[in-house]
Amino acid sequence: MANFTINALIDRSNYPSLNDSVYLNQASLGLIGQPAVQSMHDFLDKIARHGNLRMTDEEEVGFFESLRQRGARLLNCSPDRLAIIASASELLGQLPFLIRPTSGSCIVAVSTDFPAITRPWIRYAEEHDCALRFVDDIATENLTDGLIDNIDSRTAVVAISSVQFSTGTMVDIPRLREACGRVNARLVVDVTQAAGILKIDSQHWQADAVVTSGYKWLGGHGGVAIATVAPGLLEQDTPLPGWMGTTNPFDFDATTLTFATGARRFTQSTMSYISMVGLTTALENLMTLSAGQREAHSRRLAHRLIQGTQTYGWTPFRALETPSASPHIVTLAHSEFDVERARDALRRNRIVCGTRNGRIRISLAPYNNSVDIDALVDVLATLES
Repeated sequence: MANFTINALIDRSNYPSLNDSVYLNQASLGLIGQPAVQSMHDFLDKIARHGNLRMTDEEEVGFFESLRQRGARLLNCSPDRLAIIASASELLGQLPFLIRPTSGSCIVAVSTDFPAITRPWIRYAEEHDCALRFVDDIATENLTDGLIDNIDSRTAVVAISSVQFSTGTMVDIPRLREACGRVNARLVVDVTQAAGILKIDSQHWQADAVVTSGYKWLGGHGGVAIATVAPGLLEQDTPLPGWMGTTNPFDFDATTLTFATGARRFTQSTMSYISMVGLTTALENLMTLSAGQREAHSRRLAHRLIQGTQTYGWTPFRALETPSASPHIVTLAHSEFDVERARDALRRNRIVCGTRNGRIRISLAPYNNSVDIDALVDVLATLES
């Protein structure tokens, strides 16, 4: 075990849970920092509980703009292409009916991806006579290569997560975009397990949609998500129009259907404004650190984790040195120990991580330090003995 110290990148005192626990589960329900929590409390106490006494109709429409500006910075897009929605699934579920692959075409996805990405395409394919081609995430193979090998002249859409939730496998989005471009296939990317640690450059990627939930590494609470939408899709009417997605939402004409310009058309209705406030504050704090700093910190912790656990027979899904391995999600397996048993032992020692697809999943965040990693390794060492 390395004896040098890796300090947290951010103030751990903003996370009271860390006072008596080790939290290595940001990939599931992430911890929310005190500044975001305080901003949500302030909004609830000073504005939300008072109804329209302290927020007019016009102010409600304008309430989205602070988050829109910060979200656009995070995803590197123009603000008019930044959609604010209640969940990633809300937009992911509409994309098949915006893109509308033709009968006989093929949709490429990952067989173990998060179901919110695949299920809308499964339904669409069943109803429109499209083929689904699932690519397996295999530890000894490059997933990006596997996806590209399955793209051909029939391919209409590739829909994937940039980082796989159950393995931490990363997809090379620029390479995938290039392969899609050769056959005019559309590209949908969910970055929920990447945003907040890795750089998300939607302008360079040129995907048709880049979607992320507002919690996990972004540091917000459930009930809000953001997405970039390509200009071609912004010219189309949304399949599920809501009352908020018009140019003037409070012009309540129930006999007409109009859409706001830009990605504002995807906002359906009154949503969790308290979550929007929390995410706005969380993003402001998150972006005081560069993506490079956040990624490098996670990589140092991951090196320590893998080095320490390999001593006791635990192996990562991918070696950290391989291009497909993410620095912030490490999944471990053991030839002799059941991962549920290991997780329960960790829980008894107040160390929280997840299990996915038969592996322990450790997710690393800017508040983690080397003491957290060493504590986990020590418990796994006890199991071995």
